[in-house]
Amino acid sequence: RRPADTEIDWKAYMQEVEGFANGTLDYTQLKGDTGPLVYPAGFVYIFLGLYHATGRGSDIRLAQYLFAGLYLLNLLLVFRIYCRTNKVPPYVFFFMCCASYRIHSIFVLRLFNDPVAMAILFLAINLFLEERWSWGCLLFSLAVSVKMNILLFAPGLLFLLLQRFGLLGCIPKLCICALLQLVLGLPFLLVNPVGYLTRSFDLGRQFQFKWTVNWRFLPEEIFQNRVFHAALLLAHLAGLGLFALHRWHRSRAGHLGSCCGITPPASQVCPLNASARIVFILFSSNFLGVCCSRSLHYQFYVWYFHTLPYLLWCTPTTKLAHMPKVLLLGVIELCWNTYPSTVCSSLSLHICHGLILLQLWYGTAPSPVSHTPPPSRKPTAISKKAQ
Repeated sequence: RRPADTEIDWKAYMQEVEGFANGTLDYTQLKGDTGPLVYPAGFVYIFLGLYHATGRGSDIRLAQYLFAGLYLLNLLLVFRIYCRTNKVPPYVFFFMCCASYRIHSIFVLRLFNDPVAMAILFLAINLFLEERWSWGCLLFSLAVSVKMNILLFAPGLLFLLLQRFGLLGCIPKLCICALLQLVLGLPFLLVNPVGYLTRSFDLGRQFQFKWTVNWRFLPEEIFQNRVFHAALLLAHLAGLGLFALHRWHRSRAGHLGSCCGITPPASQVCPLNASARIVFILFSSNFLGVCCSRSLHYQFYVWYFHTLPYLLWCTPTTKLAHMPKVLLLGVIELCWNTYPSTVCSSLSLHICHGLILLQLWYGTAPSPVSHTPPPSRKPTAISKKAQ
């Protein structure tokens, strides 16, 4: 038997898209038991398909089977990315498949929209690795239209586009992203454009303190304080700037020099292969956003769970250093499985995030410049025999 809370979000999703199925195009009128619809239009179309496939949302078991298939597809896409980068030891895939009760719950039990957005994102990353940037940008924008957390990858993607195509060359790719958002939201924009934009792209939405996983150790008044939110945003922007200037730019010196006028020394060229560079920039961009998030709810774990092994193993690892990395994965999993969150669990989660950030920063630091002594200009002695 399903727990009583299993159906809460699914029923709310079905109620939100049912209004659209009945002809309601005013986004402010689409609501469910958990409140108004706050996701972009791509969510509406995808879950409308699930609404019809499951008998207006009544066949939850069929929906869970569909999400189980999505879970397997998501793993396949993630494994393909990891195989291209060749950075993670094979035994880590066991943890990714079998060791997270929370991830299984998010995908197959609770039927959240977060896994849908992440699966589309991983498909987009696979396209980036195949150098199909236009199709990748289209899928990236589709993922954003399902849930806005995908925008945490956007700074890294923008950097890659500038690096790969230059300032003028990346404009068509950005237009692809914008055009898809316009097309998907057009029915709602024609009826109530302000209502659609404020509901689906509300960046200032307040989160409830009772659901936070990462800030439980703070008093609620600080958690809800706008100054605290502004400080987190500044920390996020500072982190992105530091990584862009001192870690990301080393990955392909030639392209950056052409678009930004900066040519890093040869000693600062990142040793990662081409695929690993793309994945490192995208995953670290998202991870910085997760670390500085105003609140993390339990379903948000899927935002970065499948990227953690790469972030831990993309830097050089000695034989003895594998165990601490596995331990970090275990502690993070324990934090996300503590319900309700506690002061200890939220602090432990921040400590683990901080350790990963330190490893990414120092593990990808430029190699020291080797000072090779200049060759001796002393003339070679000529043997008497040669004379």
